[in-house]
Amino acid sequence: MQSFARRLQVISCALLLAAAGTSAFAADYTDGPVVVRSAVRTVDGHFDDYVHWLDTVWKKQEEAMKKVGIITGYTVLFAQPRGPQDPDIYLVEFYPNWAAFDGIDKKSEAISRQIWGSLEQASATEAARGKIRTILGSEVMQGVTLK
Repeated sequence: MQSFARRLQVISCALLLAAAGTSAFAADYTDGPVVVRSAVRTVDGHFDDYVHWLDTVWKKQEEAMKKVGIITGYTVLFAQPRGPQDPDIYLVEFYPNWAAFDGIDKKSEAISRQIWGSLEQASATEAARGKIRTILGSEVMQGVTLK
């Protein structure tokens, strides 16, 4: 019986050390902003049209979201596509943390109404924009600061 108690003590000690090591490792960084990166491919001959839309309507939307604190920043990246299925533009938004996504639809509803007007106008604009670009996908990431 003494041997079993001793083994249990050793196992408990090992588990505590492993848990302490895991917590120490997890504390080597702090959470940074959440980044959403959307990959866009413009239709041949419409790159400038899409950039104009970004510089007017999309920028207005992003600035309004920034002003009310939904996002902390945004940027547009032009890319050299390697092939016809690769993006030529990335849209990047920076959110302060994951909590920024809680109730985001309600938070951004007023902004959408201000920019797009009615649901019908938003749908028509979306359909027109769909003719000059394709969203290839989005990726959500979180930055970290290493200690």
